[in-house]
Amino acid sequence: MRAVPTPQAPSEVRPEDMAAAGLRAFARIAETWGLSVDEQLTLLGQPPRSTYFAWRKHPEKASLPRDTLERLSNLLGIWKSLQILLPDATAADAWLRQPNAGAPYGGGSALQRMLAGNVSDLNLVRRYLDGVRGGGWS
Repeated sequence: MRAVPTPQAPSEVRPEDMAAAGLRAFARIAETWGLSVDEQLTLLGQPPRSTYFAWRKHPEKASLPRDTLERLSNLLGIWKSLQILLPDATAADAWLRQPNAGAPYGGGSALQRMLAGNVSDLNLVRRYLDGVRGGGWS
């Protein structure tokens, strides 16, 4: 009787690889959204400028704090939700800066809310968009 080969477990994704992919994606999103360096720093949790530019230059060497990884996750989720909700890329990218009467924005823009500086503000915008996608805001 022949032995049945054991399936190989998928190789584990290293945190450094996740950080590098997140930083590269964020750089593209920041460019698309027209974010200033100061806005990018705020969205990433105010890392020192030198650290931020080192991350941009060598994302594969970045060791990101948990807070920054959570921020990147929220930002990528926001971008993805906007692409789904507003398939026109120009409209999706412009939505962030437009005044919004939605409950969490109080007439301000989503970007203004996101730039309040707290990871919870990013999470709120992401949850709002996820709720809109799912038919309700929670």
